[in-house]
Amino acid sequence: MSPPPVRPVDGPLIGCLSDPGTVGVMLTNTMTEEAPAWRETALCAQAGPEFFFPAPGSSTREAKQLCNACEGRVACLEYALANDERFGVWGGLSEKERDRMRRGTPDQG
Repeated sequence: MSPPPVRPVDGPLIGCLSDPGTVGVMLTNTMTEEAPAWRETALCAQAGPEFFFPAPGSSTREAKQLCNACEGRVACLEYALANDERFGVWGGLSEKERDRMRRGTPDQG
């Protein structure tokens, strides 16, 4: 399956939003890779984003429980680490847990 064609954004619209000469024509639909296969069967696709991106200080326990039951958990975590996802629960780990994993710091909780 080929990606959708790239189309330029309306030039006059860009002119209204930025100073003349500071922004060129922007392209949309520039994603070159298809979504990873694990996303199609991931359990998170059945829950709302607020579940995996809770307000600061809120519990991530339920999201982690769902992740732990998901077949795509490992692939999801690998994706998050490879793409430096800094927010939300990915692969069963919070932002702080992924950061500690990247730095090689032992889990403190």
